[in-house]
Amino acid sequence: MSNSGTKGRVVLLFGGRSAEHEISLLSARNVLGALDRERFVPFLIGIDKDGRWRHESQATLDAAVGDPRGVHLDADAPVIEPSVLRADDVVFPVLHGTFGEDGTIQGLLELAGVAYVGAPVLGSAIGMDKDVAKRLLRDAQIPIVDYRVVTAADHRADPGRAWRAGAELGFPLFCKPANAGSSVGVSRVMNAESLPAALAMALSFDRKVLLERAIDAREVECAVLGNDEPQASTPGEIVLSHQDGFYSYDAKYVDPNGASFRVPAHVSTELSERVRALSVATFRTLGLAGLARVDFFLDRGNGELYVNEVNTMPGFTEHSGYPKMWEHSGLGVRQLVSRLIDLALERRAVGQALRLSPSS
Repeated sequence: MSNSGTKGRVVLLFGGRSAEHEISLLSARNVLGALDRERFVPFLIGIDKDGRWRHESQATLDAAVGDPRGVHLDADAPVIEPSVLRADDVVFPVLHGTFGEDGTIQGLLELAGVAYVGAPVLGSAIGMDKDVAKRLLRDAQIPIVDYRVVTAADHRADPGRAWRAGAELGFPLFCKPANAGSSVGVSRVMNAESLPAALAMALSFDRKVLLERAIDAREVECAVLGNDEPQASTPGEIVLSHQDGFYSYDAKYVDPNGASFRVPAHVSTELSERVRALSVATFRTLGLAGLARVDFFLDRGNGELYVNEVNTMPGFTEHSGYPKMWEHSGLGVRQLVSRLIDLALERRAVGQALRLSPSS
């Protein structure tokens, strides 16, 4: 694409059928602003909450600023079909959460033979499911915080299961949907009496919920970039000041003073290198590609480091850590977006070289 003398079309997919629909618009706005117009021509597709694809104008993303509760797609934008995608496109699926970051859209793009930014089907699905991801990390001897799983079916059959899991972990604990991001549906549960309400809220977003031991921790993040030879950025750190007491949805996106992001993180050189090494190990263990943000807990008491979760399509909003960490590491956001597109093309070329049958 970069050497053909013509501009390649980059399709930005945003919105989607998830609780992070609005955050996706905020991210897409910044990706569009960073797109190198000398190399690429953007084509904007918004996916509404009913799953319809709409050909959006730049005005939609220009208006996507501020409180995410006030951003939306253009209800009058023409409805289009996925067949609008071309074999020579590169899709940048700026979709967070279910039906976008969980392998579903990636499967569609694989079937269509279209290059796309980010992890493949399996890596996307694994990264989305916090339970499955943690099991793989644990098997790879990558440290995680102790947790239990409660499914909707478990809870219906035995309402006491969650109470027993909470008693095993101890309070406080965190109750979170297994397949969600941006802290949607997450509660900090201080005692057993508060658990039923927290569980009901989490189960309203997902059929599987994690109960996770709460630790007094600093939250450190690291950005990973690459395919077969991933590289890790300088780590950053979330500095929290919100009344929720954890990095909640409101702290991230609603309260402008709820949290700040500090890069580099105020940690020793040795710990910084450990964060970077664990980030790459996590990326490889979960079968990721293109990009990911790896989130850590750093125990304030004993200094232990735990992988919390991964984001296979991390936010690109003005508050997001992923582009900030790479900018501090020497890769500006325009270079970063171009590199991600090139990685997508690289991965498609590798896939196309594979044999599909014994006789091919």
